Amino acid sequence: MADAPQRLRIDKWLWAARFMKTRSLASEAVKGGRVHVNAQRAKPSTQIGAGDHLQITIGQTRRTVVVLGICEHRRPAKEAQMLYEETADSQAERELAAAQRRLAQAPGAELGGRPTKRDRRRFEQTPGARRGRR
Repeated sequence: MADAPQRLRIDKWLWAARFMKTRSLASEAVKGGRVHVNAQRAKPSTQIGAGDHLQITIGQTRRTVVVLGICEHRRPAKEAQMLYEETADSQAERELAAAQRRLAQAPGAELGGRPTKRDRRRFEQTPGARRGRR
């Protein structure tokens, strides 16, 4: 890639690196303050290059990455992953948050969801349960 650009708009890079599905979503994320470049809030037209540190918040997940390369075009995921490197702190933080979400009990989980026909019959056989329809 001898003619590869040295710097690129952040919204275009986020799209090419597959952090966002479309450039318009990437632009909205940047406008919404969910992307910071070198600890500064960015605008969609902010130019980034190799060595820049990005903080990207997608949903509840925050990632801190270092830009390794620039590509104007969206490439396959394997190639897109070569455009950045996630910091060790960011990876540890994401894994911890994922573990906490797995351990947190979902609302309604103690009931086991919708009762089955078998559960309903057991409930009807308990003393004090209403029998049949009237």
